[in-house]
Amino acid sequence: MYVRKLKRKYVQRLERWTPEKGEIGCKTTEVYLFKRPFDPLCSSKKENAVISSRIHADGIGGIIILNKQAAIPMKRKSSTRKVSYWQTAGKSMKKHWQLYLLVIPPLLFFLIFKYYPMLNAVLAFKDYNVIKGIWGSPWVGFKHFELFFKNPLFWTLLKNTLLLSGYLILAGFPIPIILALMINEMRGKRFKKFVQMVTFAPYFISTVVMVSIVMLFLSPRLGFANVVLNYFGLESVNFLGDPGMFRSIYVWSDIWQTAGYSAVIYLAALAGIDPTLYEAAKVDGASRFQKIWHVDLPGIVPTIVIILILNVGNVMAIGFEKVYLLQNPLNQVNSEIIATYVYRIGLLNANYSFATAVGLFNSVINLILLLTVNGLAKRLTNNSIW
Repeated sequence: MYVRKLKRKYVQRLERWTPEKGEIGCKTTEVYLFKRPFDPLCSSKKENAVISSRIHADGIGGIIILNKQAAIPMKRKSSTRKVSYWQTAGKSMKKHWQLYLLVIPPLLFFLIFKYYPMLNAVLAFKDYNVIKGIWGSPWVGFKHFELFFKNPLFWTLLKNTLLLSGYLILAGFPIPIILALMINEMRGKRFKKFVQMVTFAPYFISTVVMVSIVMLFLSPRLGFANVVLNYFGLESVNFLGDPGMFRSIYVWSDIWQTAGYSAVIYLAALAGIDPTLYEAAKVDGASRFQKIWHVDLPGIVPTIVIILILNVGNVMAIGFEKVYLLQNPLNQVNSEIIATYVYRIGLLNANYSFATAVGLFNSVINLILLLTVNGLAKRLTNNSIW
């Protein structure tokens, strides 16, 4: 009874505490904070616990703070203490300066080659003059946009761009997922590494070399495809000159080059799936296909959604180099896209303002598609970029 009264009068419960200089702690089942100076004591809920001026070392549980000379009042540590953001950032930079040093090169790359050129987007609203410069050239408003929209080729260029991008997404998006699932199911380590190497290696081939390989393979005279056709008594086919075959040549050669690289991303996602899910599926008697359908695919859905959003966000930014290298007068009716038209009309003719206006139009369309698909994905699957 005396102990309870003493606690109620002189001490209070302490949730969080910070030892100050000259103080010591005593382990007990409760934690208390002295309200005013009085003789040191150690309070415990153990049986036969007594108030004493000595520190009992047999207490267990919490901590009581005692001054070496006498128990003194101690300020409670505030849980709402505000720490400056810059103080936290400064401490983090000092502690992990090596990691921040590694971030500098890519940061400079984006600042110089990505963000700084955005300032030149003002060219789209000016009639650029080399002598007057960007900021000295006269404003023309939306003149270049109107010229592009009123161009007779506008709808053809837009159709070719969207069809080529849509074909690439529909045909090329599922294949890396299927490839990753197949590689993940392989049991032989050597064969698994061999397949990964063979499928990943084409990614390192430059666009120029890859297009050269395609041209040699599909050459009307000595191409491997036509040699096989001639062997079976069929006539040679001018694959590269047929407008109807251009999109298929572009898409499937791109899939051959990038499928292995994209599969690595999904393999990394598969490696992060909890192994206990496979054990539970095995206990339930699930077949290999059922494990893929009920464990693997749900586990990589977030990755699939993010990759899909990024792909849709680049619909208007179809690869210029490859299209331009595969293009010729025979297939130009289907191979002429917005990017190649801008290069031919805008840059080769030094009409930089027109080229900038069309590029800005592409960027705006990509941004709208990205925001739309990201919003739909967040609503339907609860997965999104932000």
